[in-house]
Amino acid sequence: MFNLKIESYLKLIFLVSLVSIISAYFIEHILGHQPCNLCLIQRIPYGLSIILIILNYFLEKNEKFIILLLIIIFAFSLIISIYHFGIEQGFFEESAVCGIKNSAEIISKDELLKQLQEKNISCKDVTFRIFGLSLTSINILISFLLTILLTKIFISYEKNK
Repeated sequence: MFNLKIESYLKLIFLVSLVSIISAYFIEHILGHQPCNLCLIQRIPYGLSIILIILNYFLEKNEKFIILLLIIIFAFSLIISIYHFGIEQGFFEESAVCGIKNSAEIISKDELLKQLQEKNISCKDVTFRIFGLSLTSINILISFLLTILLTKIFISYEKNK
């Protein structure tokens, strides 16, 4: 592992998170590939990491705690990505998360019927690939690497400060 200061690692993680979020929105809005519900959930850790890293610059005394939160966030991202990959590969059945879009907006049976008639993006359908890999596969790799990197930073916090 490179022997950089924690600030440099956090800038790298911020950049990876920012590029991930921008790429997801580019693929959705410019290229026209609609995400499933799990794809949308997989964006949350990147948004949270951006917020936490920005907060870190204002709350420097809590840097170690923020690193711990980032570990938990990217571990969550890894678990969700592995679950989503399992659905894509047919290892798991689609859950309710993959079904109805926003149950809070459904207040009548007519709205429910209308929602059921709309074509929802299935969590098992891969509509976009990069180098033959689904975005979920790439997210597994990124989440795994960031979790390992952040864990190493947390363990050797005093040396790298």
